Amino acid sequence: MNAIISAAELTSALDGSDPPVLLDVRYQMGSPNLRPEYEKAHLPGAVFVDLEAELAGPPGAGGRHPLPDLEVFGAAMRAAGVSGDRDVVVYDGGLGWASARAWWLLEWTGHPSVRVLDGGLAAWDGPLEAGVPAPAPGTFVPEPGARALLDADAAAELARTGLLLDARAAERYRGEVEPIDAVAGHIPGAVSAPTTENLAETGRFLPATELAERFASLGATKDVEVGVYCGSGVSAAQQVLALAVAGIPAALYVGSWSEWSRDANRPVAVGPDPR
Repeated sequence: MNAIISAAELTSALDGSDPPVLLDVRYQMGSPNLRPEYEKAHLPGAVFVDLEAELAGPPGAGGRHPLPDLEVFGAAMRAAGVSGDRDVVVYDGGLGWASARAWWLLEWTGHPSVRVLDGGLAAWDGPLEAGVPAPAPGTFVPEPGARALLDADAAAELARTGLLLDARAAERYRGEVEPIDAVAGHIPGAVSAPTTENLAETGRFLPATELAERFASLGATKDVEVGVYCGSGVSAAQQVLALAVAGIPAALYVGSWSEWSRDANRPVAVGPDPR
């Protein structure tokens, strides 16, 4: 199954006999919770999921958005109506970062059918509704391990033996600016691959063939072990999603730079080159 779904395809799916569960994961880093925006207008039947509280654990040594407690995550998914035998479609405001985080977590914990709305809410031209729906509880129980996951040591090793992609903006990779974390630069050996280059001007993902060409130019193919990190493991999930659209499996380093840069013993590289 494709990892993304168009607005037209979603319209048809919602009109079918077994419509997907819809999750609204709108999120903006540094901004207040976007639940009020959700309550004003969302896709019909969609349930709001809080990235900070339900798709990540408390910030700390493991980074700004470490893995969530699986009991918390599972309870949130069941409350939203998620079951293992029903399709799920996730959307956010448009960049695909937050929705990809939910997509990755559901896939990592064993859900067999999850897709991201390509272009997010901005691409939807169907009806919207206000308020908070009350779906029937789902039965999904997270069982982690279905997708590859990296810790700091594995990311460092992959940067030497395979391909580790840095999904942050190029100037952060080069160490010219660092607006969030304490140390500027990148993991030695990692290759710069900003997530902005995964999208067309429409805000939707590039076609699979173009994404495959982009990643091949960076050294990512089906024959290479690939990993991705970003600042805190959110935008990197969008990169993993883009790689999936291109047919290339990739592991996610959830702790990402926010974990790596907290450890004074971890080496830091600066400049445009991987090393």
